[in-house]
Amino acid sequence: MPPVLRKSLAAPVLEVAPALLGMILRRTTPEGVVAVRITEVEAYDGPNDPGSHSYRGQTPRNAVMFGPPGHLYVYFTYGMHYCMNIAVGPDGQPSAVLFRAGEVIEGIDLARKRRGETGRATASTKVLPDRDLARGPARLCVALGIGRAENGVDLLARGSAVQLLPGDGYDGEVATGPRVGLREAADWPWRFWIPGDRTVSPYKPHVPKKRS
Repeated sequence: MPPVLRKSLAAPVLEVAPALLGMILRRTTPEGVVAVRITEVEAYDGPNDPGSHSYRGQTPRNAVMFGPPGHLYVYFTYGMHYCMNIAVGPDGQPSAVLFRAGEVIEGIDLARKRRGETGRATASTKVLPDRDLARGPARLCVALGIGRAENGVDLLARGSAVQLLPGDGYDGEVATGPRVGLREAADWPWRFWIPGDRTVSPYKPHVPKKRS
């Protein structure tokens, strides 16, 4: 199977984002391997997009977005979770695609362990459905064992601990809709997912916090 080409990720973000559906993210650690088939993504178009982390320019946090395509941009959010993106578009143009959800296709026991399941279920433990193991950007990072240390990793490098692989891809109709959890430009239909796939995360619009 041919590798994912860097030049294919250098295209405009709205072309790259839906093309990532059906591809594989494969994470290798001393614990083992977990691989996820991507089923949902979101596009962010840098200085043209008020919802993007790079809208107001480069910072130490978002620097990976300004580099060459194919590198992982990992950030911490809400003081609790990591989320991950892939930098796309030409070098120096800070577009990125957020990996929102996927189906675990390899290493499901390790993914379950990372999601907090240990051993056999009892009356007091909750067994996660397979569809929920990597359903949502934070859960996806947990299942794959992704943290801040993986920020900047080249997903296309041979031997990389996190790799983007073509898999079987997806050539069917792609669903689109508003992005999730944004204060600005949330209604732009730049979220893409595989219709009917059970691992796609439920849509939750941003709810502004009320001042007391």
